[in-house]
Amino acid sequence: MKKKVIAYNRVEKPVLEDLQKRYDVEFFKNIDTKKDPVFLKHLSQAEGIIGLELVVDRELLDQAPNLKIVSNVSVGYNNLNLDELKRRNIMATNTPGVLTDTVADTVFGILIATARRIPELDQFVKNGEWTSEAVEPDQFGTNVHHKKLGIIGMGRIGQAIAKRAHFGFDMDILYHSRTQKPSVEEKFAATYCELNELLSESDFICLITPLTPETEGLIGKREFQLMKKSAIFINGSRGKTVVEQDLIDALKAGAIAGAGLDVFEKEPIDPGNPLLKMKNVVSTPHIGSSTHETELEMSKLAAINLEAGLNGEKPPNLIDSSVWEMHK
Repeated sequence: MKKKVIAYNRVEKPVLEDLQKRYDVEFFKNIDTKKDPVFLKHLSQAEGIIGLELVVDRELLDQAPNLKIVSNVSVGYNNLNLDELKRRNIMATNTPGVLTDTVADTVFGILIATARRIPELDQFVKNGEWTSEAVEPDQFGTNVHHKKLGIIGMGRIGQAIAKRAHFGFDMDILYHSRTQKPSVEEKFAATYCELNELLSESDFICLITPLTPETEGLIGKREFQLMKKSAIFINGSRGKTVVEQDLIDALKAGAIAGAGLDVFEKEPIDPGNPLLKMKNVVSTPHIGSSTHETELEMSKLAAINLEAGLNGEKPPNLIDSSVWEMHK
């Protein structure tokens, strides 16, 4: 009898089809997981879950007595209650590494687009408003090269952003993270500093931390007040690392020059959100890793994690290794 697996929201088709050959896989997308009777029926039998953005909390786990592993198709895992999973001896995995360069490309692309006002001026051209040979000074952007970039969070993605900034744009790098990283300082001529100094000194501020209880609301009114009026703020982490209303207020008041946002407090964002009406805000729909190549690699890695857990082996990307000790 094949082991029951639930796939949720996003598992790339070739990977899903391959899993279906070996397991009894049911795929669900954007359903009410608290009420959907078909989902709850399969959940009661499932030994594994693979997918994106499924909230795995106590209530869901109470309905999953046979569950052995939850495999996130994501580097982030704020959707998982790790304490509850550990209490029940259930493994949890993510997909780090394979998306690092893709997310760094996205974040740096958003930074450039915001600085040079590319989406705004693209619309200017498409609206037929470009009527003279040269644009007016009030449509000028700001340079990226040789500016000072502050990176909050110097994990894999933060380091990939620093690499692009240092070697590609001759930027000076400031960074703030939980630990100082001498190797990063040597490779990218980066300088470790406290958060307040980074905020007040940087021309561009890039937030790329995971969402944890410590980082939720990390950037709010006080932090925006510390930034230069010419600063551009980029969020490539999670929406809730920023107090969104404070960001809106800072932009309205001219406390900062602009923002580039791939993530929002509520996703999908409310169409009435004031951020969507601001010309100095570049907004994208959480596309950090969204290329065909990278999404496929993430699904492949998530499937490797899943199958290891189902077969009583240690998954390569176990989030909490202490859970494996309980399985040995």
